[in-house]
Amino acid sequence: MATPFDSINSEAYKAYVFWSAVLVAKMLLMALLTAIQRFKNKAFASPEDTRVISKKLVPKYDDPDVERVRRAHQNDLENILPFFVIGFLYLLTNPAPWLAINLYRLVAASRILHTIVYAVVVIPQPARFLAFVGAMMPTAYMTLQTILYFML
Repeated sequence: MATPFDSINSEAYKAYVFWSAVLVAKMLLMALLTAIQRFKNKAFASPEDTRVISKKLVPKYDDPDVERVRRAHQNDLENILPFFVIGFLYLLTNPAPWLAINLYRLVAASRILHTIVYAVVVIPQPARFLAFVGAMMPTAYMTLQTILYFML
């Protein structure tokens, strides 16, 4: 008996796995970027962390550089995690491989660009908005196509 998994195009699947792994690596690097900002600005949130550097440091919860990176990381969690789910479900609709591959590329590139313009080299709006939309639109498209394909 055939399953929906039998129709998944191998090239589209490989692209999904590759770009998902890139986005996982990107999200893991956000923790490192947060730590770099914390050390650079001596902005540690926990008393035990401040004591490692100096007995005179007190916890600091409102450093703008640290908070900017944390907001970018939070935005990743809100946008990349849904992509992981819908990106795979979209494969089950048997999309044109070239379209699926390019949608995955666009989401990943846009999310990386979003982090760069928001937390690494801060560029004024609309740069961050455009990077956000560059990932949101393909994700919304895949969501709609998946809903329509599997609608009862």
